[in-house]
Amino acid sequence: MPPPADIVKVAIEWPGAFPRLMEIDQKKPLSAIIKEVCEGWSLGNPENYALQNADSTNFYITEKNRNDIKNGSILRLTTSPAQTAQQLHERIQSSSMDAKLEALKDLASASRDITFAQEFINLDGISLLTQMVESGTDFGDLLSFTLTAFVELMDHGIVSWDTFSVAFIKKIASYVNKSAMDTAVLQRSLAILESMVLNSQDLYQKVAQEITIGQLIPHLQGTDQDIQTYTIAVINALFLKAPEEKRQFDENVNILDCPLTEMAHILAQKQLRSIILTNIIRSARPINDEMAHQLYVLQVLTFNLLEDRMMTKMDPQDQAQRDIIFELRRIAFDVECEPNNSGSIEKRKSMYTRDYKKLGFINHVNPAVDFTQIPPGMLALDNMLYLAKHHQDAYIRIVLENSSREDKHECPFGRSSIELTKMLCEILKVGELPSENCHDFHPMFFTHDRSFKEFFCICIQLLNKTWKEMRATSEDFNKVMQVVREQIMRALAAKPNSLDQFKSRLQNLSYTEILKIRQSERMNQEDFQSRPIQELREKIQPEIMELIKQQRLNRLCEGTCFRKISCRRRQDKFWYCRLSPNHKVLHYGDLEEHPQGEVPHDSLQDKLPVADIKAVVTGKDCPHMKEKGALKQKEVLELAFSILYESDEYLNFIAPDKHEYCVWTDGLNALLGKEMTSEFTKSDLDTLLSMEMKLRLLDLENIQIPEAPPPIPKEPSNYDFVYDN
Repeated sequence: MPPPADIVKVAIEWPGAFPRLMEIDQKKPLSAIIKEVCEGWSLGNPENYALQNADSTNFYITEKNRNDIKNGSILRLTTSPAQTAQQLHERIQSSSMDAKLEALKDLASASRDITFAQEFINLDGISLLTQMVESGTDFGDLLSFTLTAFVELMDHGIVSWDTFSVAFIKKIASYVNKSAMDTAVLQRSLAILESMVLNSQDLYQKVAQEITIGQLIPHLQGTDQDIQTYTIAVINALFLKAPEEKRQFDENVNILDCPLTEMAHILAQKQLRSIILTNIIRSARPINDEMAHQLYVLQVLTFNLLEDRMMTKMDPQDQAQRDIIFELRRIAFDVECEPNNSGSIEKRKSMYTRDYKKLGFINHVNPAVDFTQIPPGMLALDNMLYLAKHHQDAYIRIVLENSSREDKHECPFGRSSIELTKMLCEILKVGELPSENCHDFHPMFFTHDRSFKEFFCICIQLLNKTWKEMRATSEDFNKVMQVVREQIMRALAAKPNSLDQFKSRLQNLSYTEILKIRQSERMNQEDFQSRPIQELREKIQPEIMELIKQQRLNRLCEGTCFRKISCRRRQDKFWYCRLSPNHKVLHYGDLEEHPQGEVPHDSLQDKLPVADIKAVVTGKDCPHMKEKGALKQKEVLELAFSILYESDEYLNFIAPDKHEYCVWTDGLNALLGKEMTSEFTKSDLDTLLSMEMKLRLLDLENIQIPEAPPPIPKEPSNYDFVYDN
């Protein structure tokens, strides 16, 4: 007979003694249990002792987390968090360097536990660490472990970042600004600066006064990808938190002194872009997930500089803005601006109207009105002028080609440019904040100083080419834009390394090729309607679903590494979960770093019997999505799921991507005997069913399959034709 749910069987260790097996009554106060354990080893003062997990975490058992104890857990009797904090507080002030170093190592390890962290912070431990850093007497490992302990303590969100002095910030910044610095110290210093900037607007101002791009660039030129990642993270944090009028970097100028007009110039041009391209993107080392995320964030923030122009309407009365339209007309038709006394006003207006019509504006009389739509606002006009000045031959060819066609077949350059700019902003999500879990950066956008404008120039030529291939008329405008969007999206999906590769990819995606791709996809997803085919499909489907189910369970047996979501943006803590080969138990546990392969069962300390699982919930229904301060971005909500077990306890997950989310939710539902409903299952089912159907129908190729079976013939009037021996 199994023990009651509130009784847990565990082993408890004590240094120098044999482990004790005992039953813990979860209804009893934790202090009473500790007292009972101490009495078993004849230890006095039980209030000075505590229980902790005897695994790699060494986390203390508290009233809040005691329900996480499972049958078979190994616990350790140890000094209480308050006692340990007091001892470490004294030890790190030792005059012996060796003793001090050992104490700091222990502090860095213990500080990962919030129970200990709270006690150490109550002793004003954070102030002690900051004073040690400010004194400047510690170097090497001593400084490294001091900063590590500081980062771990601050990660719990107990102490506000606003409490730190300028002297501490200057000291941390000095470690970053030094040309030769211990790698561990540099890494932790960059992490601290990033957290300061992200968590406090006041600290942003102070940090920005100490750090310049010129001082950060050498860290990007090294070979340590972790240092490069942290460096870009600091740049992104400064960029993200900068006031609108200050969003600017210069390689040797203080960040606060940089005007807005040069921000894109420095980020997209000069040394920073080329250094990132050479030393990171085109490096022989593969780009890890965190670096990919930081490059994606930098890409998003750079494109977001376009938001101001995208949301700015043109003022039809602004002469400077109207002069840009005059310049477009001049370059296209090679005409000089006529003096005021040349011809009548009516004649000049008529000539302007004719030319503006050739340029493809909707409002031929006053094309400035076309740029009052936001988005794309003035950004569209910026793109058109860039094309006219930097790709003049292509610009003139597009305009003259269309002005010589019949009216109904001309591709309106002005209208096309405005709609294309709007589409490109949608594709690149200009103006949206970066997602926490996205790694979707495009190397080609780091290859040019004006990548968005070059992107536009390539795409406007594609639009004109596709218009001709489709023999489109003005009524087909939206259809052409849909095809162009598909061409661009398919080319981007290949992640070209340069704008030239992107252009070449588009050359292979002509309108004819798009039609072939669409037809092929329709054939692959074809839903056969004839009754015999439907019956065959229904017969095969259970077999395919069973195959998908086995694949999902096999993937769960391999396991997945999940990130722990904390209050900080950086997420450097991991845990791993996998299903046992007999599909009876989920094994899970914390990891120090991201694993390179599968994690064996015996290294995962915690277990959850599948029989104890009551339900699987997703999205907003997950407990960790309801908590105060939880990351509730749309992308995170779409990746969140939780397992409900025992007495309303949850095991909470945030999948690394949509694929893993589908695999796990499908696999868990399969374990519970429920239907697998994810998009991934539907896609797999359609693909495998289509393949299996085609294989089984190969022998019937080019044979018409009737909608209904042929009728059974009437019985013959006699059976004289039967032959008997």
